[in-house]
Parts: sequence; C-alpha cells; structure tokens
Amino acid sequence: MNDPHRPALDPDAAARVAAFGPPVPIRDRGLQAVRDAIESAPPPTDMPTMADIGDAEVAGPGGRVPVRIYRPANDGGPCPVIVHLHGGGLVMGSNRSFEPMARAMAAASGAAVVAVDYRLAPENPPPAQFEDAWTVTKWVAADAERLRFDPGKIVVSGDSAGGGLAAAVTLAARDEGGPRLFAQVLMYPGLDRDMAAPSILANPHAPMLTHDDIVYLHELADIGAGTSHDTRRVPAYATDLTGLPQAIMVTGELDPISDWGERYAARLRDAGVQTTVTRYPGIYHGFLMRSEATARGRLAMAEIGALLRAKFANPLPFTTPLRCR
Repeated sequence: MNDPHRPALDPDAAARVAAFGPPVPIRDRGLQAVRDAIESAPPPTDMPTMADIGDAEVAGPGGRVPVRIYRPANDGGPCPVIVHLHGGGLVMGSNRSFEPMARAMAAASGAAVVAVDYRLAPENPPPAQFEDAWTVTKWVAADAERLRFDPGKIVVSGDSAGGGLAAAVTLAARDEGGPRLFAQVLMYPGLDRDMAAPSILANPHAPMLTHDDIVYLHELADIGAGTSHDTRRVPAYATDLTGLPQAIMVTGELDPISDWGERYAARLRDAGVQTTVTRYPGIYHGFLMRSEATARGRLAMAEIGALLRAKFANPLPFTTPLRCR
C-alpha cells in the first residue's frame, strides 16, 4: 500500500522561504517594518515588457484613487481588462510592490491590467478598501470606450485580501444592477473569517502566513471598522451566490486559508456559476506575488492566463440577469 501523501514545500519554494531567514510573526516585527520591507524589495530584473504603462486617478468617496494601467500590446483596438486588487491583509502592499504580479498577469492573459492602489487599514478602516475597488471597477466600465477596453470583457481579480475584495465587488455588481462583469479571478482569497477551518487548524505555523499572522491582520483591519458581518468585508457571509460571473479559483496546498477559497468555489459551483478550481501542491500562501520565483508560481500564472485567453476567445453566448436595487 502506498503511503499517504504528506504535504511538503517544493524544493525551490522551501529555498525561497529559507532565504527570508527564521520566521518572525508580523505582530513582533511591527506593521511598519513589514510594510517597509515589502516596499523596499527590489523588483525582478526580467519583468515582462509592456507596450504601455500609464498612471491615472479615479475620484472616490475617500479621495482620488491611484491606478496604474499595464497594456501588454498596443494594437489600438479595445482589449479585455483586468481590475486587479493586491494582497496584504488590507494593511500593506501597493502598486509598486505588486508590480511584478500585475505585469505577469497582463503578459499571461493578453489583457490590460488596471492595478488599484486602494487605501490601507488601519489608517482607513474597512469598507474603505472595498469602496476604492468598487469605484475603480465602475470607472473602468463607464469609461471603457475612452480607455480602449472591451466593455464586455471586464474581469476583476485579487490575491489574498485582494481576492476577498474582488469577490465583494462581484457581489456588489450583481446586487447594484451592474456593471456586468465577465469573470472573477480569486487567488488564495481572504474572503472568510472561519478560524476553525481544517486547513487553518492543520497549518498553525505555515510558511509565509502563520495562525497568529492571520489573527493579527484581522485585528489591524478591524480597528475602527464596523461589523465584520458585512459581505463587503467577508464575502463568504453572502447567502446567495447565484448570478455571479464565471470564476477561476487558485489555492495553495501549504496555505492555511486554502479551505476558505475552495469552500467558496464549491458554493459558486453549486449556485450554477462556471468555476475552475486549482490547488497547487508544494506551495505557500502569496506565491503569485512573485510568480517568477518558483516553478509552481510560473505554472500557475501561465495557467491563469491561458484560462482567461480561452474565455476571452470563447465568450459564453448567454448572460445571467442582474438585480435591481
């Protein structure tokens, strides 16, 4: 009889984790130190080349929201577009630190990527992050013609906490009567608060994201915020997932919050939403922030891009009805 599978990091993933040195909880390092480390990390020397990169600002309820637009090609015609929401527990990260991921997504998918520099907690308590994400999504849809985007192929994506924001945006678009979204890409999304999920209990000292890190990030994001029982903050609390756009769900085997994404994906499937779920073995939480650093990351980004290209080339000939407020 074969021995049961025992999850373990891929060799290159283990080497990357080891390169960061002995793990120190975010709580002990301090939020500002972690922010500084993320923002000061040098970018890869071989990031994909873009045909054009432009900056803009979008008027939002809390002020102007900076966005950066990556265009992998410049053929002059309307192109698919991905509104991307970076990870970081809602309290860290920026368009600068997540530029490698935005470029990789644009190159893999052939779509323009609009990266959103949303306000961070705890300085800006939730739902500020959702408000900025929602504002930019509506702007992309309303100004699609001017921006040379295909209004019928607007994708919202996010990794980690950004994945939770992306899921929340899809719920809002359905419930507010638009804009109509083409697809959602949720990469190891932080869209739940269930700390008793089996994957969390099984991985209290997971590489890159420990149990205490999750608790502490929630504590920071909750400062000054309203109730967490709000689908703008915790999409898993939504009781109805029907009528949402087709979904691509990505999780990592060594990620303590993998159950959150996979359970949500199962609910999407059961609600009649076309859903693709891929769990990448041997990899940690956050592995797509620097997808070029591991073989599994390169594969995952290529597969996400290939799925999106297939969907763009073969749009479904039917739509689900939007709701009126």
